[in-house]
Amino acid sequence: MSRDFTVQSIIDDVRSRGDVAVADWSNYFDGGSESAPRPAVAGPGLPEAEVLRAADAVRRWHAAQRPSDLTLEVNPGVILERRWTAIRSVGIYVPKNLVSSLIMCGVPAQVAGAERIIVCTPPSGAALVKAAATLLGIDEVWAVGGVQAIAAMAYGTESIGKVDIIVGPGGGPVNEAKITVSRDVAIDLPAGPSDIVVVADDGVEEWIIEEELAAQMEHGPDSLGHVVRVGSDLEAALRAVEAHAGEHVFLLGEQAESLAGRIRNAGAVFVGRFSPVPAGDFATGGNHVLPTGGWSTTTGGLGLETFLKATTVQRISESGLANLAPIIEAFAKLEGLPHHGKTARR
Repeated sequence: MSRDFTVQSIIDDVRSRGDVAVADWSNYFDGGSESAPRPAVAGPGLPEAEVLRAADAVRRWHAAQRPSDLTLEVNPGVILERRWTAIRSVGIYVPKNLVSSLIMCGVPAQVAGAERIIVCTPPSGAALVKAAATLLGIDEVWAVGGVQAIAAMAYGTESIGKVDIIVGPGGGPVNEAKITVSRDVAIDLPAGPSDIVVVADDGVEEWIIEEELAAQMEHGPDSLGHVVRVGSDLEAALRAVEAHAGEHVFLLGEQAESLAGRIRNAGAVFVGRFSPVPAGDFATGGNHVLPTGGWSTTTGGLGLETFLKATTVQRISESGLANLAPIIEAFAKLEGLPHHGKTARR
């Protein structure tokens, strides 16, 4: 393989050559001599009881998030419905060995009612991810990682079928690939390098702060950690937290913890010394696929609604249309759309 490549060129190659390109790029980056994408094979070592406990918490929390369908007669003879249905096919990218990310993405997709769920994960670590997927009832797992995996799920190959949405965290190239293919397939959110904002009162134990920072640094050398000291100015501390727009915000101390209900720019907020961020990474049931890089100013973390879409149904009676006709005709005239206006009387 040529060393002169970009994320875009790998995506283009997979779109053009399909399975062969996926295998070539996997061989180049991960080693091996495959001629086509390789299905993952389950291996030993999975802590099954803990995986099932974590999945159960995720399942119950996300099931509670299901929005209700809505029907309303907005005006006499004008009935609107908004109904929620599952996205049909979901592609999940699982970084090396991150069984917890499989749970965070796969279980909500199941709860939503997705008809097809496929998983791509780097070959190193694929055995554990496959074992966990089988335990959760997800059958299709490919030992394919990196940009080539995102491209395969986005556009399809001879072996890996195209999906409707791609979800899951990843490193820089995977994140760039997700953003690139988002022109053609839905994605959950740009989930890049991990970050944390620790908000602490004066006098709190420094070792707890250091422990939280160290935990997030384990995600990689590009992870970010910030400490905001509350001091005597709570409002200034809040402004600093909002400016960071962190993926995780950890509140430590009475004053800091009082901000929990006021923070808007955060993927997830953890309140108090007994609420470590890794509890949310693995065990609470809250989702750990969260906006990074300041995206929490406008984007929330992955939830059940990620795998759902709303459809509006509109029913208008004859009298209802007659009542709306003046509005339709007025806007049609205003906007220069005469054929729109003609539909108002029939």
